[in-house]
Amino acid sequence: MSLGPFALWPPGGLDSNFEPWQLVTYAFLHGSFSHIFFNMFGLYMFGSEIERLFGARFYLSYYFASVVAAALCHLAVTALMGSPAVPMVGASGGVYGLLLAYGMYFPNRRIVLLIPPIPMRARTFVIVFAAIELALGVTQTAAGVAHFAHLGGMLGGFLMIQYRRGRFPFGRK
Repeated sequence: MSLGPFALWPPGGLDSNFEPWQLVTYAFLHGSFSHIFFNMFGLYMFGSEIERLFGARFYLSYYFASVVAAALCHLAVTALMGSPAVPMVGASGGVYGLLLAYGMYFPNRRIVLLIPPIPMRARTFVIVFAAIELALGVTQTAAGVAHFAHLGGMLGGFLMIQYRRGRFPFGRK
């Protein structure tokens, strides 16, 4: 069985392989062992603490909002850039959403990078990773990595946090 129908394909002409369910299913596929390892490592490092904070129901909504926002952001940017129609896979957008939540709710916690081992506050870690993703995405460096999907996951996470807090653009009545 081919996993191609579950990867995220850009919509387009008659030869498009895009299907609506791919906005979620792509996050359950990965390109290599290291790809799934680092995504699951990030999910383990940041996800359990965020789940305890949010509760299981909102955590699940938060994660999937980050995944879908990552997919939509990736599709929008690739359409604007006229990129070739290649599929996207991986849970990185959801993990970046969790990373953003960790940085917002636990900004002064110390995190140590693996390589090189540099300790820094969680807020700094999140800002550095977002800046790197933006720079790599704009310069189109590291081909094959969906940098704007990572940023889209952070955007989706930010919007969910604003919703949870009842702030703009989701003000409570």
